[in-house]
Amino acid sequence: MTGGPAAGRDRVGDVPALAGEARNWPAVLDALEGDVYQAEETLARGRAEEIAAWGRRSTDWIPPSNLGPLPDDLRERAARLLQHQLAVAEALVEQITQSQKQRDVAARMSYTPTRPVASFIDRVL
Repeated sequence: MTGGPAAGRDRVGDVPALAGEARNWPAVLDALEGDVYQAEETLARGRAEEIAAWGRRSTDWIPPSNLGPLPDDLRERAARLLQHQLAVAEALVEQITQSQKQRDVAARMSYTPTRPVASFIDRVL
């Protein structure tokens, strides 16, 4: 997803500018889109620990209070972004659930050596 709509945004390193620090609604939506694209990139890499980290995020997004209501001309963009966020969140939950099931199965598997198999050696007595 590199090069998506959020590419080239105001970033420090690879972390998008925080939406709460934005000075206008387009910047807020850009930052939120950046988060969604980062989550999609994480899903595409398929690394369970990175995906689980997205599931452990504990802070809810709070719209900035200093910008006023969302302008009418941005409502459609915000609605599309919300649908995209929900789809990615669902995919994250599915991956986390699948990973946990795989870990549970692996934990139940026995990794002890199998029972010894009889060996017959042909030798004259």
